[in-house]
Amino acid sequence: MALHFTQDEYEARLGRLTAAMRAEKLDAVLLFAQESMYWLTGYDTFGFCFFQTLVVTADGGMVLLTRSPDLRQARHTSNIETIQIWIDRANADPTMDLKNLLSDLDLLGARIGVEYDTHGMTGHVARLIDNQLSTFGTLVDASSLVSRLRLVKSPAEIAHIETAAALADAALDAALPLIRPGAGEADILAAMQAAVLSRGGDYPANPFVIGSGADALLIRYKSGRRMLDTQDQLTLEWAGASAHYHAAMMRTIAIGTPSNRQRELYSACRETIQAIEMVLRPGHTFGTVFDVHARMMEERGLAKHRLNTCGYSLGARFAPSWMEHQMFHAGNPQEIAADMSLFVHVIVVDSDSGAAMMLGQTYLTTGDSPRPLSRFGLDAIAL
Repeated sequence: MALHFTQDEYEARLGRLTAAMRAEKLDAVLLFAQESMYWLTGYDTFGFCFFQTLVVTADGGMVLLTRSPDLRQARHTSNIETIQIWIDRANADPTMDLKNLLSDLDLLGARIGVEYDTHGMTGHVARLIDNQLSTFGTLVDASSLVSRLRLVKSPAEIAHIETAAALADAALDAALPLIRPGAGEADILAAMQAAVLSRGGDYPANPFVIGSGADALLIRYKSGRRMLDTQDQLTLEWAGASAHYHAAMMRTIAIGTPSNRQRELYSACRETIQAIEMVLRPGHTFGTVFDVHARMMEERGLAKHRLNTCGYSLGARFAPSWMEHQMFHAGNPQEIAADMSLFVHVIVVDSDSGAAMMLGQTYLTTGDSPRPLSRFGLDAIAL
């Protein structure tokens, strides 16, 4: 087995999950989120785009139901001992195999939690699950059961997060010498990704974001590259990844002399993150963080140019996104605790003037002040 953590670590995670299941009065849980399976067992694949589920019973038993291409993947990367295969065939319904498995586990009439809210659960699969199991037992939406447990990181997880942060810094180190008038976005992007991979890091859970000129206002990756002009702006959002644990960063860099509007937006972004740092600690909630962000933007006349979130929790994530479910948005009651890995960003996109400014970095929370994980800090990048 090729595991990233000790068996003691995995046993502790399983113990936390079964305790949470008992608290929710669940006899079993069907895990469909690849992040949940990975956190619990080490199982590492992209085969979750097809039907597969990890059945966990209240006594700590585990059975993986998956396709044949992932049999050896599971044996090599996880501590799962029992693996069953459903057969690819015309009109296959793997939920029938699942019902038979649950029956063999003596779970008829049981209270069963299901991870519905995940990229590993399509609407088609959800309908099949409900049709097959609605009369078999009581189905409960347990989408947040494991994700809540994953919010606070162990020392071993923090070590990977710190490695990921160093990889993110290395990516920026590789990019900076290339950012100049006449440079190609493709060369910058290639250098950043190579810096992560060549140092033993992973592919990120979503593509790096790169955009210049008008595309600097975009917040997602898009196909197509351009060359930088003498006066330009370049937005980058990227992450280092170690054992799938991510540390993200975000910057908008001015090429040539920054405009007064760019300077104004940068100051607003920096001041807002500094204000957020004062509440990014135990005793506050994710909603409190957003409230600070919204107030700072409002005071600077930027309310219409901001987003409705200003960051999220990070951890071990798989495609299509490195964002975890807990986000800094209005009214989120999730409490901040020590040893959370949190990405804080302030994004201002002024379509009226065509100016963009984005600033963000990953923090590790403590019992007091949060610890930024990048050595670059919040200073504007001078080229």
